[in-house]
Amino acid sequence: MKVLKFYADWCGPCKSLSATIEKHYTGNIPIVNIDIDKDSESAIKYGIRGVPTCVLVDDNDAEVRRKSGAMMIDE
Repeated sequence: MKVLKFYADWCGPCKSLSATIEKHYTGNIPIVNIDIDKDSESAIKYGIRGVPTCVLVDDNDAEVRRKSGAMMIDE
């Protein structure tokens, strides 16, 4: 499993989420950062309509869960 974190450099909530993850994340699931402006194919593949969006995928890259928008640490 891994988390695909879709973001954009111009997105304020994305920057906030990145800082929160960097400061507090202690899990063992890898987080893959995907800039929607540089990798639009992945954004289209996963139907990303807004950022930030985190998509938990299994080992076959099938979506398990999704969370969009500004997120709190306990989410």
